[in-house]
Amino acid sequence: MEEDCCATQLIYGDGEFNADGLDRFVKEVKLAECGLSYAVVAIMGPQSSGKSTLLNHLFRTKFREMDAYSGRSQTTKGIWIAKCVGIEPCTIAMDLEGTDGRERGEDDTTFEKQSALFALAVSDIVLINMWCHDIGREQAANKPLLKTVFQVMMRLFSPRKTKLLFVIRDKTKTPFEYLEPVLREDIQKIWDGVPKPQAHKSTPLSEFFTVEVVALSSYEEKEEKFNEEVAQLRQRFYHSISPGGLAGDRRGVVPASGFSFSAQQIWKVIKENKDLDLPAHKVMVATVRCEEIANQKFKQLVHDERWLALEEAVETGPVQGFGKRLSSILATYLSEYDMEAIYFDEGVRNSKRQLLESKVLDFVYPAYSAMLGHLRSKALEDFQVRLEQSLNKGEGFASSVCTCAQSSMLEFEKGCAGAAIQQANWDASKVREKLRRDIDVHTSSVRSAKLAELNSSYEKKLSSSLSGPVEALLETGAKDTWASIQKLLNRETEVAVSEFSTAVANFELDNETVVKMKQHLKDYARNVVETKAREEAGKIMIHMKDRFGTVFNYDSDSMPRVWTGNEDIRSITKDARTASLKLLSTMAAIRLDEKPDNIENVLVSSLVDGTVTVSSSQNRKLGPSTDPLASSSWEEVSSKDTLITPVQCKSLWRQFKAETEYSVTQAVSAQEAHKRSNNWLPPPWAIMAMIVLGFNEFMMLLKNPLYLLVLFVAFLLSKALWVQMDISGQFQHGALSGILSISSRFLPTIMNLLRKLAEEAQGNQTPEAQRSPVSVASQSYRNETPQPNPVTSSFPESSVSSNISSTDSGMEYSSPPLRHRRTENIEEVES
Repeated sequence: MEEDCCATQLIYGDGEFNADGLDRFVKEVKLAECGLSYAVVAIMGPQSSGKSTLLNHLFRTKFREMDAYSGRSQTTKGIWIAKCVGIEPCTIAMDLEGTDGRERGEDDTTFEKQSALFALAVSDIVLINMWCHDIGREQAANKPLLKTVFQVMMRLFSPRKTKLLFVIRDKTKTPFEYLEPVLREDIQKIWDGVPKPQAHKSTPLSEFFTVEVVALSSYEEKEEKFNEEVAQLRQRFYHSISPGGLAGDRRGVVPASGFSFSAQQIWKVIKENKDLDLPAHKVMVATVRCEEIANQKFKQLVHDERWLALEEAVETGPVQGFGKRLSSILATYLSEYDMEAIYFDEGVRNSKRQLLESKVLDFVYPAYSAMLGHLRSKALEDFQVRLEQSLNKGEGFASSVCTCAQSSMLEFEKGCAGAAIQQANWDASKVREKLRRDIDVHTSSVRSAKLAELNSSYEKKLSSSLSGPVEALLETGAKDTWASIQKLLNRETEVAVSEFSTAVANFELDNETVVKMKQHLKDYARNVVETKAREEAGKIMIHMKDRFGTVFNYDSDSMPRVWTGNEDIRSITKDARTASLKLLSTMAAIRLDEKPDNIENVLVSSLVDGTVTVSSSQNRKLGPSTDPLASSSWEEVSSKDTLITPVQCKSLWRQFKAETEYSVTQAVSAQEAHKRSNNWLPPPWAIMAMIVLGFNEFMMLLKNPLYLLVLFVAFLLSKALWVQMDISGQFQHGALSGILSISSRFLPTIMNLLRKLAEEAQGNQTPEAQRSPVSVASQSYRNETPQPNPVTSSFPESSVSSNISSTDSGMEYSSPPLRHRRTENIEEVES
């Protein structure tokens, strides 16, 4: 299929530039892909001189040609362009409107000059079509055209080197060797006669143009010859831009991708009738085109699938090979920019590339920052995990931190090296410093937690090793209690501080911090003792009552006291109260500093001996109180070491005496009851009276032994009744209750004795007979309504220290046996 020339009108006859048509033309012929490997050939000459015909035969274009049978008239209006078919490299043919046409008139040469200047500005080769018979004539049609060409050339600040190829049409029999010198002479005369700027007064024609002349036969008369000559000329346009070619010495070429914009801007400047500065125009075209290329590459990068996938991946976590992948993407678009902008001005190209690179790097920097953030987070997380594992293995804290930190920083550095891109020299020092700060913060946090845990464990150890012993020592209330407590405190504190020092050595703390922590541990141990002392001081009343009860109710062998009437209750009471008072003096103040005090002497002299106690009535008479306990502080004892003030001691003592007086009263009552129980026999005078008055009866018994036997049987029966009815126990609760109880149980007991005698006489006692006495006795016990003893029943069960019990040898007082016996009787009745 024959290649299409894509003929397009570039500039209309009214001077309007067809920008859309040019853009379509550039796309159709793929001109933008040619770079600098393209050429532009323009043809100018008189109207109807066969310009379009020459181009069509020379380049196989399809420009509209004049129809000779329709008359000679204007065929080409404005400027047309087309691609030269079959010519390499890509060559653009430009067909200009003919000059000296009657359609525009004699005086309207504006468009001729504008089109000529445009052709000189954009073309590498300019064909000047002229008739052979005009050579040598002063008023030939080609002279105004050459003047126009040379005049507009002066409007170019730095004209490009242009190839002027004069095509002599319809050559005659005159040899070409004679025609060419004449034409060159005419061209030189025209150049010399054209007004020039001062800078180009002496500039030769060869500085701006390379002139060459060719001749062609007549197309109408010698068509075959014409075609042969045109074919030979066509061969010269192959590789025309190569060295030695028709345009081999051209300069200031605009890259093909900027041809469309360059042509538009050149025509715009020409239309505004301004001088055309081609170097500035070249820079301007390069600037615009490089910007367009840069923007295009940036947009392609923004929508690149590889970039979008990489950006999405880096948002969720670190990406393996991030730097290589991103560098490859950026290198692709930067290299494409270099490829497309390589033919533009180097300074402009490089500056726009730097702007593109900066813009691209700014665009991808957030992803790079996110990648560094993930690397930092991962390194910090790895540090935390490794540190915890190392500490769990029992390794030293400082060495573990150093090892784990170095490992994490090395891993971060490797990650940064993998995330770095070739196009940027970004500094990761800020992220690195932030990672170091995060590691230091976490290290400090873990160190604080471990030290707090360590400190807490030793505090618990001190608390457990001090609380119990201190409580036990305080409860004893001995004279050396506080000395023992101080010795215990020093011993346990030294052990704990020594072990603590060994434990914190792995943390490599500064000496000042270690000293502070040791002091804190010592203060804590002392605080444990003080807190326990204050706690026990709050329970002083309970301890005092327990101490009083221990001394008062138990003897020196820790055996319960039985109030038989031989004990000195006053002395025992004083000893018990003195022991309680010593306990109070022990808990009155904290004595860990080995400072002497006289608290015990003051309390004993004031509360027990009463040597300084002054009554309230005497106080009113004597004025100010002389009572040493009428104060809120102890002498030689600081307020912070005071547990119980003197005033509180006095108040506690009054309360203590009131609450223990009951136990003393109970003991006295029990002693009196014991004495009454032992005095159940008649008084001695009654016994003497009975002996004197019953002498006759006694003699009668001696004279009649049968009475003695009856008396002996009566004694045995009475003894049996005495033991069976527990008469001494019945009278323990009072005479009235004893009489009532004995009277209710007398008959059942007699019957029980008689039954036993009968059964023993028969020799076959039955189990029912064995159980019947218990039943009768139990029934009689249920019918009893004994009255409580007014002395013993009024005391609380916990305060009762003695009751009455019976033995074969006599009566003695003890509360536990009575209570136990009554409980057994009740259980027996209920069963």
